[in-house]
Amino acid sequence: MQILSYIGRRLIFVAPQLVGILLVTFLLLKLIPGDPAVMMLGPFATDEGLARLRTELGLDHSIIKQFGIYLWRVIHWDLGTSWQTTMPVTSDLAQRFPATLELVTLSLLLALSIGMPLGVIGARSKNGIIRKLVEYYGLAAGSLPDFWFGLVLIFIFYTILGVVPAPLGRIDFTIIPPPEVTGSLLIDSVISGNWLALRNALGHLILPVLTLGLINAAPILKMTMSTMDRMLEADFSRYAEMCGLPDRVVARKALRNSLPSVITIVSVLYGFLIGGAVLVEIVFSWGGAGQYAVQGVLNADLNPVLGFVLYSAILSLVIYLIVDLIYFAIDPRTR
Repeated sequence: MQILSYIGRRLIFVAPQLVGILLVTFLLLKLIPGDPAVMMLGPFATDEGLARLRTELGLDHSIIKQFGIYLWRVIHWDLGTSWQTTMPVTSDLAQRFPATLELVTLSLLLALSIGMPLGVIGARSKNGIIRKLVEYYGLAAGSLPDFWFGLVLIFIFYTILGVVPAPLGRIDFTIIPPPEVTGSLLIDSVISGNWLALRNALGHLILPVLTLGLINAAPILKMTMSTMDRMLEADFSRYAEMCGLPDRVVARKALRNSLPSVITIVSVLYGFLIGGAVLVEIVFSWGGAGQYAVQGVLNADLNPVLGFVLYSAILSLVIYLIVDLIYFAIDPRTR
């Protein structure tokens, strides 16, 4: 009942948060120079044609009225149409968002599997050589631009060694993709039993997942190590050591008390990478939602950008709710 009550209180604030996010995004996009009518009709359009198109798009209204019209459409789940693709934004995002989620989720799983163990090892090593190596890795990974690191991996593993597929999309053009069920090529290939497509999709995922995973392991590593350091110096850890408990037991208890901080940084990274992985998507021609939104900004196509922000905001709110529920499970103080 406590969990249900907590979820209910959180859901009350979901709608105002989404409206506020859309309002800020809408106003910021309106400040960007560029006229959608000119972009759509081209530089040789007549004044009459531009005026007629602005009227059709509602650009002759005040900004507040334009936002009100857009918000009314959003309530009816009409996110408008992209003039670049001539498709509804909901259809475009349904095709592209699963690609981004697949990439980001696998990358964070890799980052978590690297960052947490290294953070624990570094915290337990104190001033040893292993601690220095872990710190150097965290410093190096945190200072590398992800798009540059992706280009280096392409040069090494594709150009020189030739052990991965060409970095052109999610699957080779010669491979028949599986029927779309979830939008994830991995899951859809398993559902349809298309093992050739599964192997090819995994090959295309190797480099972008390595790029994001190795770099984003750094903040997880640093958070794990710093929190573990504090927990190992805490009174309960010192008392456990005085009682003769093995070091691995003390470390396990310290790690459990460090989990809330680690889970928090992972949830923040997940929300950040939904839009922050756009440069990696461009490098690998991934065709994800972030790349779609950036193209919308560059071409004054506002509906894709607003739709992407709405989808990302909803996903982030869901992630934060899940994180809070995990807190309930691992931290008795929250119950």
